[in-house]
Amino acid sequence: MGNSYKKNLVKILLTIFMAALSITMILPFVWMLSASFKPDNEVFEFPIRWIPKTFTFANYVKVWVSRNFPFTIFFMNSAKVTTLGLIGEVFTSALAGYAFAKIKFKGRDVAFLIYISTLIFPAQMMLIPRFVMFREMGIYNTHWALILPGMFTAFGTFMLKQYFSTIPDELSDSARMDGANHFMILTRIVIPLSTAAISALIIFQFVSLWNQYEAPLVYLRDKKLATIPLGLTYLKDENATSYAATMAASVCSLMPIFIVFFAFQKQFVQGIATSGLKE
Repeated sequence: MGNSYKKNLVKILLTIFMAALSITMILPFVWMLSASFKPDNEVFEFPIRWIPKTFTFANYVKVWVSRNFPFTIFFMNSAKVTTLGLIGEVFTSALAGYAFAKIKFKGRDVAFLIYISTLIFPAQMMLIPRFVMFREMGIYNTHWALILPGMFTAFGTFMLKQYFSTIPDELSDSARMDGANHFMILTRIVIPLSTAAISALIIFQFVSLWNQYEAPLVYLRDKKLATIPLGLTYLKDENATSYAATMAASVCSLMPIFIVFFAFQKQFVQGIATSGLKE
């Protein structure tokens, strides 16, 4: 009875602690959401008025309609870069993951280890070499400078390779006996059985591509090509007093992330629970 009471007490205390921690982490977002519905002169009121005294949608209208806030252009640029990069990454990661997981060839494990070892290098280290390479290729100051690096990632290959390894080889062998080639096995057997891992990869990389700031800052020079994270800095610089509109733009920039997460939430949890647990 004593041990059971202690365990329950620990669970209750841990739940309270995690709830308090969660609240502190979500408070900045709640403040941002509240500020987006306020006029500028009420944004920095103290103590904080969580429910706006003057509730207005003017900030959202200004963000989406006003010519002084080209947020629509930034949003479309982010959608283009993220969508193309994500499609390319899922495609290349699936191909590479299948090759490393299901095709036996000489030096496979060594090649996989070398490829995965590139994860130890920070992304910032690649900015200058890529800048030089993209300038020589003629794609500097274009969206391709953001899309191409996102199409090939060791993380995506590792994640899908680990999941593909859990799929029984007997399924591939039986399909091969029926005349299926590797591409048919991948598209008709392996991928349909790997929706959980692919969904998790989509969420991870969607957030990464959507929120990238350093790459657009280095590779883009034209304001019309800016994505949302870089575009928000333009809004701040040119409209320093319109903090409420900046908050409205920030809230709008988070909506696609929430939509993608809730759309793939169930598969995401399942994919995280299974990817990487088996070799």
